[in-house]
Amino acid sequence: MVMDGQGGGVGRSLVEYLHERYPEAELVAVGTNATATSNMMKGGTVLGATGENAVVYNSSRVDAIVGPMGIVMANAMMGEVTPRMAEAVASGDVPVLLIPMSRCNAQVMGVANKKLGEYVREVGERLAGLAGMG
Repeated sequence: MVMDGQGGGVGRSLVEYLHERYPEAELVAVGTNATATSNMMKGGTVLGATGENAVVYNSSRVDAIVGPMGIVMANAMMGEVTPRMAEAVASGDVPVLLIPMSRCNAQVMGVANKKLGEYVREVGERLAGLAGMG
């Protein structure tokens, strides 16, 4: 599951990369709003859902969750990530791979300042390792 909010730009970058690298994978784009979902779906996935219930429902049915750091922070992305969404993502029994973003008013110490594309590739490599493909 790729999750994003706002305009869905980070999520779209993830979907595009993952769709190209793993065309057989079933990617689910879940946005906090319809714009984010629509933008992510343009990246190559055919499955998309929007809103709090979609996040909660899909979080427990996927193999991994990827997205910007704010998806595990209540009220992140200018309030788009509800406490229930953040709890569903953070409390699941699946790996959650987060891309650090400074817009969330949270900084992770020890994290290198990389370009988005570098983080997207790293997510792809880690997912391959989790799936036993790397």
